[in-house]
Formats: sequence, structure tokens, C-alpha cells
Amino acid sequence: EGEKKMEEEEETISQARIDKCPECGSTNIVTDYDSGEKVCGDCGVVFPETIIDRGPEWRAFNDEEWRDKTRTGAEQTLTIHDKGLSTSIGGPFGIDRDAFGRKIPLPTILEIARIRKWHIRSRVHATRDRNLAQAMQELVRLSDELNIPPKTKEMAAIIYRKALDKGLVRGRTINGMVAAALYVVCRNIGFPRTLKEIAEASLKILGIEKKEIARCYRLLIRELEIKQPISNPNSWVSKIAEKIGISEKTQGLAIQTLSQFKNKRISKDDDTPAGKDPMSLAAAALYIACVQTDEKVKRGRGLVQVTQKDIAEVAGLTEVTVRNRYKGIEELLNLKIPEKNE
Repeated sequence: EGEKKMEEEEETISQARIDKCPECGSTNIVTDYDSGEKVCGDCGVVFPETIIDRGPEWRAFNDEEWRDKTRTGAEQTLTIHDKGLSTSIGGPFGIDRDAFGRKIPLPTILEIARIRKWHIRSRVHATRDRNLAQAMQELVRLSDELNIPPKTKEMAAIIYRKALDKGLVRGRTINGMVAAALYVVCRNIGFPRTLKEIAEASLKILGIEKKEIARCYRLLIRELEIKQPISNPNSWVSKIAEKIGISEKTQGLAIQTLSQFKNKRISKDDDTPAGKDPMSLAAAALYIACVQTDEKVKRGRGLVQVTQKDIAEVAGLTEVTVRNRYKGIEELLNLKIPEKNE
């Protein structure tokens, strides 16, 4: 009992030293984590007790060294069903050597394969986890096919998880909901990907047709109460122009024409007139700009002028649609576009 009392008194004294300066009695204690010391902020006395440095054992003098020396795992991502928090055991087959170069016995390889199988099963054991695992895998495949940036992919994963939590996926195909969630995000942030493009990629990668994607898209918009903005025609100008090879000068003139079109109160706050496809307005403005600048693109060994047919094919429209839109813009802006033999 006497020894126990002495230990308690020593611990109390040590705690008092840490919380209060023994010289001046000040409670202004400063902790220096770099040196692992505690110092009195008033008189400057350094306490004999040291603290544990929980930082890394290495030093870095710039951001590049810090990134190179940091030993951490991959960052969390919503495009993996468990957000990337779990580990995975690599496949043993095809690797018959250990870290020291020694040959691994066959029973050990079979044991690793068995452990790996049960490890995967333990990661994906619930119905929701299995659904998410398949959906996120298909989302990554579809996004890679469409060159979707990582942030947009993350947002699509959030939309799908919300739909799964509300039970919207039940009775519908997982691939269809994945493609619809991706289109919801592309439409919401103004990323230039049309439903037709997503449907073509989905049919190739996931085997889902446009009709199914459109049905799931309407379901997501209605049940999740998502307000989709009307597509801005300006975002489609560069998309059409890059496929044809039109110069930036002409693209800028086309965007200027669309801005004048909007200022005439035909289009307000990036909204388009009722019944007018933003893609058709972008194609018409781009054609007007090509005529005004006498734009020519390389075709074979020579240069040829850009025609309505070229723009219509790239935009996925008919020549009649492009002609009607450009005639409407020409009339409203009082432009004089010379007639060309298409």
C-alpha cells in the first residue's frame, strides 16, 4: 500500500509539473511538437518530461519530398463499393517466388488462393454491397469509354447510391441506372455528352439501349427531385468544331453570335426557346461563323469549305434542321449570309 501511495504521489507531482510551471506557477504551457518538449510561456522554463512525437520518422524540406516519402494508401473514392477502405489480396497464380526470391510451394499457393476467395466474399457479403460492387465496376468502364473526368464520375456514384438507398434500382437493370446516373450528372454540370453518345457507349459496353436509359433517367429526375438546367448551346460549339477541325477564331465568332441571339431575348439566362434543341442552335451559329470567315478545313490533299452537311453529320442532325435554325438566327439578327451551293 505504501508503494502504491508513492506511485500515485509521483504521478500527481508529474501531472502538476505538466499543467503548472514549478518556477512561476503559470498555467501558460506551450507544447513544442518538433522538439518533443513542453515550455512555460511566461518564464521559459523547459519541463524535463518529454512528449511522444507521433509524426513520421523522416524529414521533408519541400512538397515534392513530402509526397514521395509519404507512405499511405489510396484516397477514399465513392466509385468503389466500400470507398476503397479495405485491402485486397493479389492473385497468387503466375507468381511462384516470394519477396526473397525463394520458390513458393504449391500448397502455399493454393492456401493463398483460398484465403483470397474468402476475403473477397467477406468484403461483399450483403445484397447492397454486391449491387454497389457491380454498379461501380460498370460505372468505371462506361466513364473510361466516354472520357469522363474523375469528379464527374464521383458525382454519378453519389446519384446511384441515393437511388439505391431509396429502392429505385429494384426491378430495373443496374447498368441502365448507372448510365442514367452518369447522364444526370453530365446534364447537370453542363458536361458535353448527349444522351445519344451515352446510349451508344452503353450499348457497346453494357448492352443497354437508349430507351432503357431514358426511362431510368426520368425516374431519377422525378424521385430524387433533381432540377436539371437547360443545356447551354455555347458548350456544344467547341465539341462540333473540334471534330471537323474548325479554327478557334471561328468558334469564338459562333459563340458571339449565340450571345447576340440571347441578348435579343430569344434566349434568356442560358435558356433556349421552346422546342429548339441547343445542339441545333450551336450547329447553326457555327455554320454562320464558317460562312462569315470563309472557313476551310483540310480534306485529303487540299482545303475545302465547311458545309451544312459536315456540321449536321457531326452534330447528329439533319441538314434541314441546321438550315432552318440558321435562317431563323439570320433573320432575327439581321445578318446577310451569302447563299452557298451545298
